[in-house]
Amino acid sequence: MTFVRQKFQKSKINDIKATVRAAISQLPLHIKPGDSVAITAGSRGISKIDMVTLSCIEYLSGIGLKPFIIPSMGSHGGATASGQLDILEKLGISEPSMSVPIRSEMDVTCVGELSCGMKVLLSTPAIKADHIVVINRIKPHTKFMADIESGLCKMMSVGLGKAEGAALFHRAAVKHSFGIIEEAATLIIDKCNVLFGIALIEDVCGNLSHIEAISPELIIKREKALFKKASDNMGRIPFDSIDLLIVDVIGKNISGIGMDSNVTGRHRDITGDFKIPPKVDRIFVRDLAPGSDGNANGIGLADFTTQRLVDAIDMKKTYINAVTAISPEKAAIPIHFDRDVDAIDACAKTLGLESLQQARIVRIKNTSSLEVLQVSKHFESEISGNNNLEIISPWQPLDFDEKGNISPAMP
Repeated sequence: MTFVRQKFQKSKINDIKATVRAAISQLPLHIKPGDSVAITAGSRGISKIDMVTLSCIEYLSGIGLKPFIIPSMGSHGGATASGQLDILEKLGISEPSMSVPIRSEMDVTCVGELSCGMKVLLSTPAIKADHIVVINRIKPHTKFMADIESGLCKMMSVGLGKAEGAALFHRAAVKHSFGIIEEAATLIIDKCNVLFGIALIEDVCGNLSHIEAISPELIIKREKALFKKASDNMGRIPFDSIDLLIVDVIGKNISGIGMDSNVTGRHRDITGDFKIPPKVDRIFVRDLAPGSDGNANGIGLADFTTQRLVDAIDMKKTYINAVTAISPEKAAIPIHFDRDVDAIDACAKTLGLESLQQARIVRIKNTSSLEVLQVSKHFESEISGNNNLEIISPWQPLDFDEKGNISPAMP
């Protein structure tokens, strides 16, 4: 095995506060001094999301408004107010750090009905506010493909719906597809007091690279355009065929399904199974990220895992999330072992190869950290023929510590 670096083009924003202020200041805001503003806050580990949120709060407070935060993450955090507060705190978003209230209650209000008959539910405190500001990252979704996937529209139609609204939405999507996101977002923009959206895009290394404030009437059009940019920015594994993919860590703070199917190439649930490049025969997941708060949704997409990951699972949070998302498959616990070496041995025995020496193996830290990979010798010719890949360590056997677990950690 050797460590390989992908030569990614980075475009990191250095002054988050100034960029957020400049973006909002260009908008025509129809407000009155003292108006309340509900600001969304999701559960993903978005680059500098705490700084973006704080910068937005400071700007709105500075022009005489009264902002507060609404946890907007559907059923995450065990579908409880306290659980959602805990998730935000791990992201650096709390009442002390933001200097504004956080309204985490799970109450929802119906704001309308879609053409398919689905009721659109939104957080009651958000509805009662004079304005709503939506903040989210634009990126490809792990579950479906459309003109609008994960972003401002999904935050409004699913995240702000809390547990009850998210459950209704996912059930309706089984029959009507996730294309209803656009219709739901249109309804919310028309009927609710959306002040503006802040669209975020990360570069290929996960750095915040684009911040754009968007007037409500332009949110859908701009999100479609920004989605194409976000898709182009997404990091990927640079090989089409992999026998064994080793993922060090999965978690809700990394991806909605723990490990992004756009990276692993593997997805399955009632809305449709799919496999896209890379073609991966076996996936071994080693650990659950502490920032996932015990939620191991997505572990069902792995073939093998470890006892330590299973021990870290909060079953209640994981099951609530999987059932709400109509994806019990993703909470299914695969075959698991005490040691990495035993899990890899099981992978070797189920690959149909004469020995693991023949295997095309890739190891990644997680699906959002793809600048450095560890790969097996069978990729040597592909690496030498790719100017975007650089070998950064000697070829040497995959190493294990005294407990039988992979060592060293990914750079």
